[in-house]
Amino acid sequence: MTLSAENHCGQPIIVGAGLAGLMTALHLAPQPVIVLTKASLGTQAASGWAQGGIAAALGADDDAARHAADTIASGDGLCDPEAVARVTRAGAQVVAELARRGVVFDRSEAGDLALGLEAAHSRRRIVHAGGGDGAGRAIMRALVDAARRTPSITIIETVEARRLLVEDGRVAGVLAVGPDGPLLLPGSRVVIASGGSGALYRHTTNPLGAIGQGIALAARAGAALADMEFVQFHPTALDVGRDPMPLVSEAVRGEGAVLIDETGARFMAGQGHAELEPRDVVARAVWRQLAAGHRVFLDARAALGPRFAGHFPVIAAACRSAGIDPALEPIPVRPAAHYLMGGIAVDAAGRSSVEGLWACGEAASTGLHGANRLASNSLLEAAAAARWVAESLAGTSAGRVRALWPVAVPPAADAAAVRDILAAHVGVLRDGDGIADAVAALAPLAAGNGAAADPACVGLLIAVAALRREESRGSHCRSDFPSHAPHWARRQTLRLAEAEAVACDRRAASLPRSLRA
Repeated sequence: MTLSAENHCGQPIIVGAGLAGLMTALHLAPQPVIVLTKASLGTQAASGWAQGGIAAALGADDDAARHAADTIASGDGLCDPEAVARVTRAGAQVVAELARRGVVFDRSEAGDLALGLEAAHSRRRIVHAGGGDGAGRAIMRALVDAARRTPSITIIETVEARRLLVEDGRVAGVLAVGPDGPLLLPGSRVVIASGGSGALYRHTTNPLGAIGQGIALAARAGAALADMEFVQFHPTALDVGRDPMPLVSEAVRGEGAVLIDETGARFMAGQGHAELEPRDVVARAVWRQLAAGHRVFLDARAALGPRFAGHFPVIAAACRSAGIDPALEPIPVRPAAHYLMGGIAVDAAGRSSVEGLWACGEAASTGLHGANRLASNSLLEAAAAARWVAESLAGTSAGRVRALWPVAVPPAADAAAVRDILAAHVGVLRDGDGIADAVAALAPLAAGNGAAADPACVGLLIAVAALRREESRGSHCRSDFPSHAPHWARRQTLRLAEAEAVACDRRAASLPRSLRA
């Protein structure tokens, strides 16, 4: 086992190099820090795939209180109001900070920020970059350049964290694997900023590496997880047989595009705000159309027509590569796993329940999103929380770095065995029997030593949390419990040991009486 990180002993270690990870590292400068990324820097971070932009109350008719109210309404009764207020107040600071780091935001001819509208927002407050639908790519390009120019940031590329080492209840280091073999990084301060888990599902808009590896690291280290049942399915992924599926941004509906079936009927007309209802509402409407045997299309011909490519160049290019001209024909779409509202339970400073472990970005659960994330709040939260994590971490000392012991190296994670299980049983619409089937299928995989173990661990946490929540709320919709339950108007925390115990109890209960212990 290689101990080639001795020169960096005691430095904070950030697992993940998306928006949250790089901003944390930049805020820590000039304090030395190590950033681990399992791909080449800037190539596979889900942040770079974001199209919509950053939600920030910057318009003359807007303020943080309105943004907070929209966030809470979308979260369907489960948002933490303090977290919401803190993040929405940070919008202007986040945009200014990113601009200072080199992000060029889209502006009107008058020079003002061009603010877009997305579903469930009561004002135009989406700050775009990269020509309307390339915000993530523009932001990541600037942050990668800034990180490479910062001498205090040591970036270790193509290295994957496989385990957190814990001694006496606190973090002691990271076991990683790179091209030259295992790497043991001693360190008493670790930040998980490794993104979400959308690629645990058969249909996803996320990079295929987004399988919740950071959440698995924290779960196996004993950390508490929160809100794991709440998986957001984006209602409009480009349905042309690709894996992952290209995203058709919510901003397209914000500009007036409508959802139709194969007959041209607009099936969301007359339903509240129609296509601009919260994502969970729209995703279920699309899913039900598909389940009834219809096809679903997003029709931008009347709203944008020949202006489509100018407004949304990335989406237009994806459509053209599939032989679709969105100016002249409707775009085939379907729901796809997009964002995990749950994750590592953290406090306002990003601290987890394990001493020495912080988390931010999609891997963390702060209480901002509740049961259903408001569009474009994710990049806002990642950037805002990165500052708070850096401030918290900077106020701690490295402590005594212990000698590390040899540990077994888990295999590289492979989610192939998990994707169809979650898609079939813990998707847009769920029921208790199906979720129980998922628990039964995932538990032995999670308990094993194979490549599916860590993805199955995260899937098991999602499934057990979904099984326990006997109601429908936000993105969690159970046909056997179709309404809100007042006693479930609370967040749910869960540890891996608890999820394993639930699976074990259910397995024992299913045995014939003569075989039960």
